[in-house]
Amino acid sequence: MTDMPVQRSEPHDSSVAGRLNWLRAAVLGANDGIVSTAATVIGVAGVTNAVAPILVAGTAAVVGGSVSMALGEYVSVSSQKDSQEALIEKERRELAEDPDGELAELAGLYEQKGLSPETARKVAAELTEHDVLAAHLSAELNIDELEVANPWHAAFASAASFAAGAVLPLLAILLPPAELRIPITFIAVLVALAITGAISAQVGGSSRRRATIRLVVGGALAMAVTFLVGSLLGTTGIA
Repeated sequence: MTDMPVQRSEPHDSSVAGRLNWLRAAVLGANDGIVSTAATVIGVAGVTNAVAPILVAGTAAVVGGSVSMALGEYVSVSSQKDSQEALIEKERRELAEDPDGELAELAGLYEQKGLSPETARKVAAELTEHDVLAAHLSAELNIDELEVANPWHAAFASAASFAAGAVLPLLAILLPPAELRIPITFIAVLVALAITGAISAQVGGSSRRRATIRLVVGGALAMAVTFLVGSLLGTTGIA
C-alpha cells in the first residue's frame, strides 16, 4: 500500500494577504522617509556644513513627513472603512428583508464559479446555516466582517515606518566629519534603498532587480537635484 502524498497547507487566507499588504505599506513608508529626509538634509548641506541648520531641517522633515503620512493614511483608510461598513450594513439589511432571494443569489454565484445547480444550492444552504452574513460578504463582496480596516492602526504604522526610514539619512549626515557627510549619506541611502527595494519586490513577487534599480536611481536623482539646488542657492548668496 503506497503512502498518500501529504498536502501542504498554503497561506491563501485573507489574513495572510492583509499582513502582506501591511508589510508592503511599511516598506513603502520607510522608502519615503529615507528619500525625502535624505533629499532635505543633502539640500541644506549643499548650502552649509554647519550642524545646527542641517539638524533643524532634518528634524522638521522627519516630523512633518511622519505627520503627513499618518494623516494621509488615516483619511484614506477611514474612507475605505466607511465604505466597507456601509456595504456590510446593506447586506445585513437585504438578508433580513429577503432571505430567500439572497439564498438564490448566493447559489447563483456558486453556479457562475462552475458548480452544478444542485451542488451550488447545497453549498449556499450549508454556508447560510453556518454564518449567513459571512457567506454573502465573502462571495459577493470579498469582505471579512472581522477584518475591516482600522484607520488608527494604519496611521500609526505609516508614521512609524516613515520615521524609521528617516533616521538613517539624518544620522548619516550628522555623525561623520564635515568633508565626508555628503558622500557617506549618498552611499548609506543608496544601500538602504537597495535593501528596501529587494524586500518590497520579494513581498510583491516582482523582479527584485527592477525594483532595486528603480529605487536606487530615483533616490540618487532626488539627492543630486536637491544638492545642486542647495549649492546654487549658497553660491548666489540667496541662502
